[in-house]
Amino acid sequence: MAKESSFDIVSTVDIQEVDNAFQQAKKELAQRYDLKDSGATIAFDKGGKTMTVHAPSDFVAGQVIDVVSSKLVKRGIDLAAVKWGAPQAAAGSTVVRTASIVEGIDKETAGRINKDIKAEKFKAKVTIDGDKLRVSSASRDVLQDVIAFVKSKDYGQPLQFNNYR
Repeated sequence: MAKESSFDIVSTVDIQEVDNAFQQAKKELAQRYDLKDSGATIAFDKGGKTMTVHAPSDFVAGQVIDVVSSKLVKRGIDLAAVKWGAPQAAAGSTVVRTASIVEGIDKETAGRINKDIKAEKFKAKVTIDGDKLRVSSASRDVLQDVIAFVKSKDYGQPLQFNNYR
């Protein structure tokens, strides 16, 4: 009998690249004519994996988020990994928008992925291991099919496939 092959489904974000994109966006905010004296600021908390935008209006906050998003894309960060919250009113008629960096697969999403794979009747076994899923099967072709199937679905966050053996 053939040895089982497997791979992991994970969701990771390179926090250093997010920090680099944040630094570039901060420089652009200080230099760009339309945003230079607007009073807009951004902050990044590496430990908490959150980004905060303070702006005088919702329109300016949207422009700052566009700048940050463009820098993230240039750095290879999938924008699905950044979840922006709703605008919140702050002191002095300013607006605060907070974003969190999504890392790891939560139990609800892992259960949905597992259920979808089982519904397709692949001859593969899925085990949920913390914030990742391990998919194993005797056939590597089945594993390739599972990867293609999961890539075709949208689970609201970027997924990577690693440890393919």
